[in-house]
Amino acid sequence: MNSEVFDAVIVGAGPIGIELAVRLKQAKLRYAHFDARQVGYTISWFPPLTHFFSSNERIAIAGVPLQTATQEKATREEYLAYLRSIVLQFDLKIHTYEPVTSIARQADGAFALTTRPRGGQTRMMRAKNVILCTGGTDRPRRLGIPGENLPHVSSYFQDPHAYFQQNTLIIGGKNSAVESALRCHHAGARVTISYRRERLPQKSIKYWLMPEIEGLNESKRIAVHFSTVPVAITPTHVTLRRQNDTFDVPADFVLSLIGYEQDNALLKQVGVELHGESQTPRFDPQTMQTNIPGIYVAGTAVGGTQDRYTVFIENCHVHVDRIVSAVTGRHTIIDAATYSEPES
Repeated sequence: MNSEVFDAVIVGAGPIGIELAVRLKQAKLRYAHFDARQVGYTISWFPPLTHFFSSNERIAIAGVPLQTATQEKATREEYLAYLRSIVLQFDLKIHTYEPVTSIARQADGAFALTTRPRGGQTRMMRAKNVILCTGGTDRPRRLGIPGENLPHVSSYFQDPHAYFQQNTLIIGGKNSAVESALRCHHAGARVTISYRRERLPQKSIKYWLMPEIEGLNESKRIAVHFSTVPVAITPTHVTLRRQNDTFDVPADFVLSLIGYEQDNALLKQVGVELHGESQTPRFDPQTMQTNIPGIYVAGTAVGGTQDRYTVFIENCHVHVDRIVSAVTGRHTIIDAATYSEPES
């Protein structure tokens, strides 16, 4: 691999990275594909049996239909199995658990990349183009308060069974927080929500969840403390502040579901311009090429650290067509079924 100059290197093996690999292989380009973790890693830390918001045809990739046993929207498990099947069907070679640690332009215009295989020697390769499909949810946002590193505090909601008959405080009020609160409640947890705003953001929550969470709050089966922020976490409770007053809420478990941040280290390292509060990369929307010739972005990586999510799998398929056209110099007809807006 060291002596070969690839036409392209893909960094990231989420749905759009995999779809791009299929297209590059079909175009008979020499490419290599890496991910710091496993295929579909971000989806893998969704809670068990979480259903996608998007319908199956919108998140299907590479022209392969996504079928589910019930014809309902795919669960986390079904979609991960689907991604694995795409890798097998197209015989894709993805170097998982091998992060790309550096990218540097060389005098001849190619890029030198360094990777770190698990338990192996650092290796290097060269590529004419680098496509960053690195997503935007690499690490949790931090609360910045005492106690957030205690063992009963987590930014990842897993199996709701863990919270059965436990006082469970959920920090946050958008979709992930509300869905987690409902699932914990139905699993027998005593659920409380702390949200910094005066009301739940209806546009940020799946429409079928809003009536239920509002009803449970009105009936006091789930307490929602609006206009509050946590100021300290102890092994037994969380101190919340509302304006100038503070009060304690019992908490055996704390789920801090206030969002995630993009790791943009590679973008910065190679000189991609980032702008705005979300630190979104600068790119040409017709080609997905950044301000650095030969460096492309695709998938949710184009959104930086999203606050109000507008970039999803379903409206990123078009990135694949644009990049393949740019890299190969062959015009690609954009599929009319590409979805420019998220499903409502």
